[in-house]
Amino acid sequence: MATVSALDTLIDLAQRDVDAAAKRLGAALQQVDAAQQKLHMLLGYRDEYSAKLEAAQKNGMTPLAYHNFVAFLAKLDNAVAGQREVLKHAQYKSGVEKQAWQASERKRLSYRTLSERAAQEALKLDNQRDQKLMDAHAARSAHYKNI
Repeated sequence: MATVSALDTLIDLAQRDVDAAAKRLGAALQQVDAAQQKLHMLLGYRDEYSAKLEAAQKNGMTPLAYHNFVAFLAKLDNAVAGQREVLKHAQYKSGVEKQAWQASERKRLSYRTLSERAAQEALKLDNQRDQKLMDAHAARSAHYKNI
């Protein structure tokens, strides 16, 4: 097994990786939230503008005004479609970052487990060594008592 100090170094490095992965995951999740908010805003704006078009049609409007409304709605539809792609990409990226964080956390936990096992093994060896010393001392004491 590796020495305890080497395992401690590996645990520290793994913790840094976990921290960095957690920061990246946090940033990716913020991007997802921002993309969702922007999509929600665009959809709300499109609904509002569509309602304005309906109201304007009921009150009568020129063909040019109608054309401008429809053209603007088409641009909004394109913006919504583009924002959906941005959201899809942000969600994918957050999934990738989540997997990276989970992998680095598993690695850190593996090193910690190895460190705990090494400490237990060292304690076991110390106890065995102490037991041998006590047994040897008891044997010598018994031997000298019999003489």
